[in-house]
Formats: sequence, C-alpha cells, structure tokens
Amino acid sequence: MATETDRLSNYHKAYEAVRAQASEREPVWLGQLREDGWARFSAKGFPTTHDEDWRFTNLAALAKTPFHRAAAGEVFVSASQIAPYGVDGAACQLVFVNGHFSPELSDLGSLPDGLLVCSLKRAIDCGREGCAPEGIEQHLGRYADMSRDAFTALNTALWEDGAYLRIHRGVVLEQPIHLLYVSAGAGAEIATHPRTLIIAEDASQASIIEDYVSLGSEAAFSNAVTELAAGQNAVISHFLVERENTASFNVSTLRIEHSRSAQVDSHSILLGGGLVRNNVHPVLNGEGAECLINGLFAGAGAQHMDNYMLVEHASPHCNSRQFYNGILAGQAHGVFHGRIVVAKDAQKTDAKQTNRNLLLGDNARVDTKPQLEIYADDVKCTHGATIGQIDETQLFYLRSRGLALADARNLLLYAFAAECLDRMKNPAARDFAEKLIRERLQELASAAKNAALATTDERKAQNREELG
Repeated sequence: MATETDRLSNYHKAYEAVRAQASEREPVWLGQLREDGWARFSAKGFPTTHDEDWRFTNLAALAKTPFHRAAAGEVFVSASQIAPYGVDGAACQLVFVNGHFSPELSDLGSLPDGLLVCSLKRAIDCGREGCAPEGIEQHLGRYADMSRDAFTALNTALWEDGAYLRIHRGVVLEQPIHLLYVSAGAGAEIATHPRTLIIAEDASQASIIEDYVSLGSEAAFSNAVTELAAGQNAVISHFLVERENTASFNVSTLRIEHSRSAQVDSHSILLGGGLVRNNVHPVLNGEGAECLINGLFAGAGAQHMDNYMLVEHASPHCNSRQFYNGILAGQAHGVFHGRIVVAKDAQKTDAKQTNRNLLLGDNARVDTKPQLEIYADDVKCTHGATIGQIDETQLFYLRSRGLALADARNLLLYAFAAECLDRMKNPAARDFAEKLIRERLQELASAAKNAALATTDERKAQNREELG
C-alpha cells in the first residue's frame, strides 16, 4: 500500500523543479514564501474527512492519483481549439495552457490607461530589470492563509504563473477581463497551480472572469488561488466558471480583502469537473464594506461539488449576502458549507445566508451546513437552507397551459437557476453565464429523463420476474 510519503513524492519532485528554475530569477522574499508553503503542505498533507471543513468530501482519489508537473510548451494548443471558449464583449483575454501564460493565444485588446493586465511570472521577472510593478510583494501571499488550508500552501509552493491585474485609482472598466485557464492532455495526469493577484485601487470598478476548461478527456488537477485586494470605495465583480471534463479535479480558493466601503461580488458557476471544491473567503476589514457571494452548482452523473464559504466581519457597519443554488441529477453529490464569523468589534453587521437545492432524482444528494459565529451584540444575521424536488403543482400548471413535460421541466429549472443570473451586474459576463447555464440545464434535464426511464425499465423487469 502506498504511504503518504509515496503519494506526495510527485509533488516534491515538482517543488524541486520549480525551486531550481525560480531561484535564478525570483526575489528572496518569494523564495522564502515558497519554502514556507512547501513546509506547511508536507507537514499536513491532504485533508481527510476527519477534518471538519472537509467532512463531506473524500479526497482519496485525488491523493492517490500520480499527477505530474506540466512543463511550459509541452503541449501545443491552437487558436482554433480555444476559440469556442471566448467571452463576447470582453476587454481582453489572457490564456494559460497547463498553468503557463500563452502570449500567442492571448488578446490584450486596447486597454485603457490605468489598467495593468499581464502574466504574474512576467511581472516578477521585471523585478530583475528594475521595472517590477508596485504592489506585488506587499500583496502576494499576504491574504490567502497557508496555515489553515493545505491547498493554498501547495499552490504557494508550486505556482509557476498566473494573472496579475492592477486597476488604478478611479479607473472604471465596463467590459470584463477574461482569464482562461486551459488543461490540455500531456500524455499523463497533470497538475497545475495557477496564481492570480488582483489589486483594485480606491474607487476603481471592474469585472473579472476566471474560467477553467479542458481540452480532451484526460484527468487533470487544477489547484488555483486568487487574492483580491479591494481599495476604498472599489466596486469589483469576480466570476469563477468551472467547466472542465468530468475526469478533472478542481480546487479553487478566492480570498478577498475589503477596505472601507469596498463592494465586491463573487459569482461562482460550477458546471463541470469530477471533484470540485470552491472556497470563497472574504474578510470585511473596512467599515461600511459590502460583499455578495452568489453561486450556482449544477451536477450530474457522479460529479461531486463542494462549496465552502467563510465570511469574516471584522469591522462595523458591513453587509454580506450569500445566495447559493444547487441542481443535482443522477448520483451527483453537492455540498454547501457556509460560515459567517462576526468579530466582537463588528457591530451593526447585517449578514444573510441562503442555500437552496433542487434534486432531480432519488440518487442525487446534497449536504448543507449553514453556520453563524457571532461575538458582537448588535447585529442582524440570518441563515437557512432548503432541499427539494421540482414542484409537481407547478409542473401540472405549466402542462395545463399546453407545455410539453420536457419544456415545463426546463422552464422550472431555468427559473430556479435564473435567480443567480439576476444578481450579476455586468451585461457581458451575465450573458456569458446565461449561455453556459442554459446549455448545462438541457444536459441535466436529459440526464434526469434518462435516469427516470432506466428506473422504470428496472421496475418493469423486476415485476416480470416476480410474476414469473
């Protein structure tokens, strides 16, 4: 039987390779950050179901898969292959193939003054030439917590590239920025660790779409960390789109730092992947800050989708809203663990948490755990969760108006999912999300129909056997 050391050997080899390359070009502070990340991960290893934050998600399949590091340029990807994954109306598109920036596939468009969008590795490399963009050392690794999360520690040790965005003071960007992370088969299971750093200065406004896709059907492991620092009065919308193949593992962590009166929206759209873990961790550190956590996860087959939300109210007069909807068919398993922590000094907090789930079959499953920890005495906090199936009364009503059964079901599914879309402010990002969700709902409806037919056939066969 493979030991824990054996299972981590490939990650250790990747760490040694990354350190060997990075030592020649990276500053001392970043090398130390990598060492700290590796020390933390090697000490903890992967979480197990004995860890409270992972009690509903078994990582045994991930831990035992011998993932390998993908070298830059190892796999060729053409422009025609990624063309279907574009976002209409995007201001620019940065493409990363197996964790490495691909300038020939990217399109920076005509960016306005005051907006810096580039490869994080390239920004770090500029430091040797004395032209490094300011803010990287002050922000990178400052917010994402390696001490409590093994995957953040692993990413910190092994990341090789990602996106660096700096939106300068007062800049308003109406079109979204598209960050496309592509997993492409390299003849073996590959692991990538994208790192994204977003610095939104005071009174800036922007929308960012972080999009994960697969080319081919091979297994891959994407372990992504995004740190978003929002300055005073900044208005930022972050979109996570996960649509990789069902052989893939995806763990994403979004850590948001709110300054005074900053408003940050997080929208998660989980449609693909075999095992998906979505971590969203905003800290409202400035008085009057606001946060919206909005999400939809839609799974079928044997997909496993785990959503972990940790909202920390650290300052007074802050508002947070969590709305997550799940739609599950087949034997899919969904998880929602929403936790709101209100510090002693965070008086006048207003926080709300809602999780609604729709099961399209008898074998679909969801575990939901809304949680409040309140240490202040002048707050308004609520939470709730529901689990159910399509309302037969509503279905009957629509059919009585002339709709076919399939059309009626699709309409109800879309109405349930559209609650998520209604909270998206950026038109281009919302249209992009709506297109993906509509396509996915058709797949779920088809899966549910096929499962129902299979169940009916099984019952008929069983009845024949009993009668015989």
